[in-house]
Amino acid sequence: MAMQMGAVEAEDEVVASINTTPLVDVMLVLLIIFLITIPVVIQTIPVQLPKETNQPTQTKPENIIISVSREGEIYWNSLLMPDNAKLLARLKEVAVLVPQPEVHIRGDRNARYEAVGRVVYDCQRAAIMKVGFITEPPARGG
Repeated sequence: MAMQMGAVEAEDEVVASINTTPLVDVMLVLLIIFLITIPVVIQTIPVQLPKETNQPTQTKPENIIISVSREGEIYWNSLLMPDNAKLLARLKEVAVLVPQPEVHIRGDRNARYEAVGRVVYDCQRAAIMKVGFITEPPARGG
């Protein structure tokens, strides 16, 4: 039995390169997945959204201000309306005027949407053409 003291060159050779084939395969699969899923996520229906305009309210004497309190009470200017039937009757009276007055609705921040919705519905039933909402602008710098 003889022992070899020399170096075996074929078995001990160090490989200095990195095999990038699996990395490229994974990156191509991810690229294909992103290319397929992004159009599905971004798909929207084209609509023309209204442009935001913030114009100060021009108070005219013929404008009607309807206020809705936190409890759902309805006020015609400062007169309490007992129910929606009376409000509808008054709105029908002013709907026939020429020019038709604008109705401005002031809803309390904590009022139920249902109460404000009933006022809008009554305006629609009375054939009021211009209905607007009065809001407070946000505080500056906040």
